[in-house]
Amino acid sequence: MIRCLVVDDEPLALDILVDYIAKVPDLKLVKATTSAFEALALAQEEDIDLIFLDVQMPELTGIQFLNIIKGKCKVILTTAYSQYALDGYELDVADYLLKPIAFDRFYKAVVKVQQQQSLLAPAVLVPEKQNNGVPDFIFVKTEHRIQKIYINDILYIEGLKDYISIFTASERIITLQYMKKMEEVLPCAIFARVHKSYIVAIDKIESIERGRIQIGDKIIPIGDTYREAFFNKIQDRNI
Repeated sequence: MIRCLVVDDEPLALDILVDYIAKVPDLKLVKATTSAFEALALAQEEDIDLIFLDVQMPELTGIQFLNIIKGKCKVILTTAYSQYALDGYELDVADYLLKPIAFDRFYKAVVKVQQQQSLLAPAVLVPEKQNNGVPDFIFVKTEHRIQKIYINDILYIEGLKDYISIFTASERIITLQYMKKMEEVLPCAIFARVHKSYIVAIDKIESIERGRIQIGDKIIPIGDTYREAFFNKIQDRNI
């Protein structure tokens, strides 16, 4: 499922894209907004996979928007003006749709994003669960090999753009993957998402102070979106 955000200052253009998204089973609309600033906040705080982004907006142009989010998620530009295509591709957009947008062209752009995501999906392999219902290890695909990582060795995971870093006490493993995928495959009783860019191993937490977690020498912020769920998860362990 691809979680989508639509931003366009023209309500009619917004409605067309919302209607198109509803016709594709693999797309889930998170929000449709005419405000570039509202969309920017959502893109930075929520798990958004794909943004349909208008180029010409009064508050913030689509190109400025792209420069701020810096590859956090896939973007398909939508505009009535073809001269922005070069700027968009230099910023690594997934596709570029010229208005008025036909559904078949919209669907072709979505398929391209789905194909890109499918290349990322196999990067984490989870073996069969053990007797306690929790796997002992996972396999992750790195640049040159598939590496085995024991669950209990993981301290925390940090996400950046389309790849993640898995930190253990002895090494850092980099793999091409989304944070959302890691959150799905890791045992929820052992790990907690605490920020859009961080997942932590609960038993590796040394202290929590002023909205920050310390694991070894690393200080990890607790994001507002994840704060309540995180503290509810560790509540039973408090005395």
